[in-house]
Amino acid sequence: MMSKHKPTEEEVNQTESWGIWSKEPSEFPWFYEERETCLILEGSATVTAADGSVMSFEKGDLVTFEPGLECTWKINQAIKKRYRFG
Repeated sequence: MMSKHKPTEEEVNQTESWGIWSKEPSEFPWFYEERETCLILEGSATVTAADGSVMSFEKGDLVTFEPGLECTWKINQAIKKRYRFG
């Protein structure tokens, strides 16, 4: 329900028109009603899904969260990301 990889230069370029979101270190629950893809520009976080699976990511990772994912975000270092829903 979540995945990450190091994006190609072309994938990075495709994110330039996406929205930007940032947040200080914190922990909060989240539910994905639709698919979200995001490029981590700064910082790091760990997301723990309701089923117990865990994924950590950091600057440079391209991350995808699938619809229906119930999880908890733990932002370890202030994070900034480009994101797109759908």
